[in-house]
Amino acid sequence: MSMDNPILLTIAICEVGFWVLVIGGLCLRYLARMRRASTITLALLPVLDLVLIAAVALDLHRGGDVEFAHRLAGIYLGWTVVFAHSTVAWLDVRFAYRFAGGPAPVKPPKAGPQAYRNEIRGFVKWLIAAAIALVITYALAYTVADSEQAAALKTVIQPLGVITFFWFVTGPLWVLGSKTAGTKSSKDAAGERSRL
Repeated sequence: MSMDNPILLTIAICEVGFWVLVIGGLCLRYLARMRRASTITLALLPVLDLVLIAAVALDLHRGGDVEFAHRLAGIYLGWTVVFAHSTVAWLDVRFAYRFAGGPAPVKPPKAGPQAYRNEIRGFVKWLIAAAIALVITYALAYTVADSEQAAALKTVIQPLGVITFFWFVTGPLWVLGSKTAGTKSSKDAAGERSRL
């Protein structure tokens, strides 16, 4: 997939822009002590989503061939809408700890009930992101796309399905398996001790 693709290039620009705004906003807050400017900078993040939607819509309106980049744009938008806030919050805690004497970041558990709840929460957020991706992509298919473009856009459901499957298997299901194995091992060890 070449970066000559205007949609892929726009996605890359939006991704770079995302990190520039986030890191820049947090630097303004914790290094320059400019909280108002920081808030304004971080509030510009949704503008990047609007730019990407406009770029995809314009390309479709001009009759551009639908490639994977067009479907990826919907997935990327769903991801940023749902996960951008938690990403900023994650970085904010670390900036506060490093530059403002804030509390140390708490490492999430890798196993146990809390780890499972965290994985379920992340998986549910992904399902919401996938739903948003579908809504955006199908909205473009039914508004600015012609019939051929619309048919190609609707195949976004395939990569979304693949991502959802692997997310579930490597997330909640994996942690649940580890939790079950850990519980079984603990019970076996307790049984061994009781027989001694």
